[in-house]
Formats: sequence, structure tokens, C-alpha cells
Amino acid sequence: MKNNKTDDFITKNKKAYFDYEILNTYESWLDLKWYEVKSIRNGHVNLKWSYIVVINNELFVKWMHVSPWKTLWNKWWIETDRIRKIFLHKKDIVYLAWKSKEPGFSIIPLELYFVWSLIKLRVWLAKWKKSYDKKQILKEKTMDREAKIAMKKYL
Repeated sequence: MKNNKTDDFITKNKKAYFDYEILNTYESWLDLKWYEVKSIRNGHVNLKWSYIVVINNELFVKWMHVSPWKTLWNKWWIETDRIRKIFLHKKDIVYLAWKSKEPGFSIIPLELYFVWSLIKLRVWLAKWKKSYDKKQILKEKTMDREAKIAMKKYL
């Protein structure tokens, strides 16, 4: 039997790990409809190009793609990329809104996961990485990979 207390990840925004530098993380709730919850539980969700905007001191996630649930009779009416509200503490929303106005800072949804039976979203305050930082990370990864291969040959 599975332990329900552990964080079971549904999906991660892998592109954000490469493109952004983490500053702060926040745990938040999402405003979802019943058929979206069923689709997310089956893993039919994508965070790749999604981002978070502040509108009237409220946070909303845009471009989070949730595929329609497979047995719905009106699949063609469902907005898969609709704007969804995020619930977070007011002081955190004010801080994120203030910080996101500065150049180079963004609010990014990082991962969807279960806590008990609830679906939560981890939100990042992130700073855009420069292209030379990304190139340096790729160089380090290839050097580590080559070193591991060389060590396997000689051991």
C-alpha cells in the first residue's frame, strides 16, 4: 500500500530548471474543475511553457495544459489552456508582484504534486539565466559524463 503522506510528483517543468535560477519557492493550491482533477490524476498535464501573472493582486497560471478527461461527452468545448487561479498567502502575493516587476525576474510554476490526496503547485520566484551560464552548465555536464565513461574503462 502506498504511503499517502509522501509527495508524489505528477509533473515537473524541466525546462524551467535549465532556463531559470531559483530564488524562492512557495507551495500553493490551484482552482481546478472536477474533470481537470481527474485528468491531472491520470498524468495528462503539461507545465512546459506555463508562467504566472499577477492580476488585481491575485496570481493566475497561464498556458498550463490539462488534456480533457477521456470519457467526457463534450471534450471539444473544454478549454485545455484556460487561466487558473492560484491560492497563496496575501503577503507572498504582494512580494511576488513587487519582485516580478523588476527586470529579469519571473514567477514560474515548477511542479505539480500530491500531498495526501490534494493537488498542489510549487511556485518559483526565478531569475533568467544568461546564455553563458547555460553553456557553462552544459560543458560541466559533458565533462562529468566523459569522466565517468573514462573511469569505467580503466576500472
